[in-house]
Amino acid sequence: MSGVDARIVRRETHSPRSTAAVVTAIAIAVVVCWLALESVLHLLQLPPVLMSPRDILTRVAAAPSAGSATLVVVAIAAGLLGLVLLALSILPGRRPRRRLAAERLAIVADDTMLASALARRAAQVAGVAPDAVTVSLGRRSGTVRIVPVSGAPVDRDAVRNAVTEEFAAAGTGAPMRIAVVVPPSGKVGS
Repeated sequence: MSGVDARIVRRETHSPRSTAAVVTAIAIAVVVCWLALESVLHLLQLPPVLMSPRDILTRVAAAPSAGSATLVVVAIAAGLLGLVLLALSILPGRRPRRRLAAERLAIVADDTMLASALARRAAQVAGVAPDAVTVSLGRRSGTVRIVPVSGAPVDRDAVRNAVTEEFAAAGTGAPMRIAVVVPPSGKVGS
């Protein structure tokens, strides 16, 4: 795969951080604009919108003398906000898409499409209607839920093997752990 194809696949399988960056920038801009407005109103000797700059500085200076419970709550809130922003900046955001194997093309498939194909294959092997099977895919694992017809047993190992083979045939390259869940009570009729 060429460098351009790799960039395209990465762009399609990873989510951008632009939403978090825009929300953070807007929040900072609102605070800065509010502080600027309060400062201009103070210079023009007009009443403040929320709090005058002198009141803001007085409250910030008096913060160490506030109750320890207030300081702990403020510290925890600031720490959690910092952790969320740090996690957003470091951790990779993944879209529910996977790269499929192809010799000369960059092919990206949505997980819902893959789950639909796996559900169809599981329904064939289990001998149930297609609407009796649901498949959910994670990054490295998948869950196949089959609601059988009452009295008709489902061979979990055969379904697991068929779904694993179907997933491997799609050419995602990554191994997938498949769990087959069959509730003890089925539905009446097919």
